[in-house]
Parts: sequence; C-alpha cells; structure tokens
Amino acid sequence: MGLNEWYGAGTRAEVAGLEVFYRREGEGEALVCLHGFPTSSWDFEPICEPLVARFDAIASDLIGLGRSAKPDRALTVALQADVILALLGALGLSRAHILAHDLGDTVAQELLARQQEGASPVEWLSCVFLNGGLFPESHRPRLIQRLLASPLGPLIAAFSSEGTFRRNFREICSARHPPSEEFLRDSWRLLIENRGRSMLPRLLRYMEERRQQRPRWVGALERGDLPLRLINGALDPISGRHIAERYRELVPAADIVLLEDAGHYPHVELPAAVLGAFFDFHDALAAGDPA
Repeated sequence: MGLNEWYGAGTRAEVAGLEVFYRREGEGEALVCLHGFPTSSWDFEPICEPLVARFDAIASDLIGLGRSAKPDRALTVALQADVILALLGALGLSRAHILAHDLGDTVAQELLARQQEGASPVEWLSCVFLNGGLFPESHRPRLIQRLLASPLGPLIAAFSSEGTFRRNFREICSARHPPSEEFLRDSWRLLIENRGRSMLPRLLRYMEERRQQRPRWVGALERGDLPLRLINGALDPISGRHIAERYRELVPAADIVLLEDAGHYPHVELPAAVLGAFFDFHDALAAGDPA
C-alpha cells in the first residue's frame, strides 16, 4: 500500500486541541501501534494487513511527525501520551495492547508508567517493543541525532537534506534488507511537510527526557506486572543487540526475540519475521501462557 492510499484511508480529528491523523481498521481486541522518529504510522504498512485480520488496530501519527499537527510548542513524551489517551477516549476504547517502535517505545513506557501509578484511563493489556532506546545508558544515538538535539539543532535541521536522510537510513538498516526507494522517498516527503524540519530538534529532546524519567520509564519494565516482549533487530547500531542484552539484565523473565539479520526498522526490513514473533506472543497470551 503506497503513501497516498495509506493516508487516503485514514481520518483526521482534533484530539486534545491538536489535529491527529490516524487509521483504524479490523476487529477484535484493540491494538495501538506507536511509530518511531523521524517517520510515521506508514511504517506499519508492511505488517498492517495481518494485524487488522486479528485486531482492532489503531495507528496514528505522533505529534510533529507524518500528517499530525506540527505545532509551535514543546513536543514532550508526556504530550504524545496525552494525545494517545485522548484519541482512545474519543474512540470509546478503554482496554488495548501496544506495539511500539523507537520513539513509540518511549511513549509506551510513559503510558505503562501511568498505569502503574494508577493514572491511566486505559487498561494496557500487553506491550511488544521493537528497536528503541528503552534504556538511556545503552542507547547509541547517531551523530545527526546528537547534533539535532544540541543548541545547533535548529540550524542543522534547516539545512538537512534528503541525501543525508537516505544515507543515515541505509546505515541503520540491514545491508541485506535495505529500505525501498519508495519508503525513503515518501518518508522524506512526509518529514518535511508543513515545517517538518523545525520539529526535529523539539522531538529529539526525548533523549534528555529518557535520562530524566529513567526511574519511571525503566521501572515500568522492571516491575514485571504486564506481559512484555522485545523483538529486536540485532544489527541496529542505535538500539540493537546491546539494548537486548540490557533488557535481559533488567527485565524479569525477559522475553526477547532477536532477529539476527535486521536493523533498526525490523517491521520494514523483515515483516514476516516480526509478524511471526508478534503473533506467537499473542497466541501464548490467548492460551493463558504469556511466557
């Protein structure tokens, strides 16, 4: 499914005072799909059809990315979580599973922390993480990420180019399973729409937020009171095997599926393998055996 078809089948709604793009399709238990930086809900297109055959799947663009609002304000993880909860409330959903990637992992950690604190209007039933910076001490940001998060960020963002975007993407994905020309071209197009470059430094403040919020966000994983699985592309230089190793150290009864031939976007690079690991996890849940 191409970019135009993906967005043509979605909805724009005002949520928490911000315009949000989302797609909702399928039947069954609700599944919230949270994408990563700097892309969009379209990342989930390679695995969308099997997901909606089993779940009531909701995939929205995070604020500052894709075709959701790109406002002139701080773009915190708390804001992203507020918008997700408000969207689910508007859709009449009070229970859901999560599938998250990259920045979406961090938003998921905030959502799970709120549940543990008794402050969530939604009951989260499980969470599957794809590659992301779950532990700030193990996250290895690229140079461009560090520059964008620095005081030079607005200047770096203003002069960012499609060539740089493509080069960085190829470096974080598996050489055997590189992103397609269509994915690179249209992801860049989405990124720069509606002052999108100016969002990048604001969004990347999540790296500092991860350090500040570590007790809450890592604590949400350490308590072991919710079924969790990590599906990790081992070749990812940002959050690959080293994140999986840290996950095994910190998370009780750590459930990890390591994809040896995938990088930072395993659901784009090896969609069948990701779906297999995801459905195995949910099959075990349905059978009453989350392990």
